[in-house]
Amino acid sequence: MSSAAYKKIELVGTSPNSYAEATRNAVEKASETLHGLSWFEVSELRGAIKDGKVDEFQVTLKVGMKLD
Repeated sequence: MSSAAYKKIELVGTSPNSYAEATRNAVEKASETLHGLSWFEVSELRGAIKDGKVDEFQVTLKVGMKLD
């Protein structure tokens, strides 16, 4: 049986449309420069309001990656 080690980093994703899209945006952007991404966990949901309307969805998430 082999053992493995993982690292977690924190990301913030944004979207004008939804929390789900903000999550996807963060993961997809991170995967452009990081490899071995394995999972994510959402730690915070928030957003921005402009002129009395929701302007932006923001998601803070931790992403786990397997170390080589």
